[in-house]
Amino acid sequence: MNAAHLYAVLLGGSIAGALDILFAISFAAYQGATPVRLLQTVASGLLGSAAFAGGLPVAALGLALHFAISLLWAGLFLALALRLPALTLHPLLAGVLFGAMIFLAMRLLVLPLSAFPYPVSFKPLATVLDLLSHMLLFGVPIAWAAQRALLVATAKA
Repeated sequence: MNAAHLYAVLLGGSIAGALDILFAISFAAYQGATPVRLLQTVASGLLGSAAFAGGLPVAALGLALHFAISLLWAGLFLALALRLPALTLHPLLAGVLFGAMIFLAMRLLVLPLSAFPYPVSFKPLATVLDLLSHMLLFGVPIAWAAQRALLVATAKA
């Protein structure tokens, strides 16, 4: 991994993570939940129900976990793009598809295998908005950053 690749992971993962968590906090507020509660819910994937008794430190852990996962997804996309450069030819399409894949992976694999204390649900409004968020606010910035990194790496070669 070169500096452009690392930059793409950090930039794409950070932008995607920020946009996604801002959407999640906004939607949680619409439903009457506080940002602390939402971030504790993120931490509950690691800590289970105990996350809700942890206050601000656990909320901070939830935020850190959220960004760590965002960076991991960005790294995965870049690794795929290095093997399949066609992924970066159309970053909007690739990002939308990657975001949909992330949505499904999180809902069907990661959450059920974690300590998340609730059954995963697919309530219509929340599902549609979360899917759109993952597609447009999460997948697209990651694909865009990967495209830029590969263009920079190609230009320097």
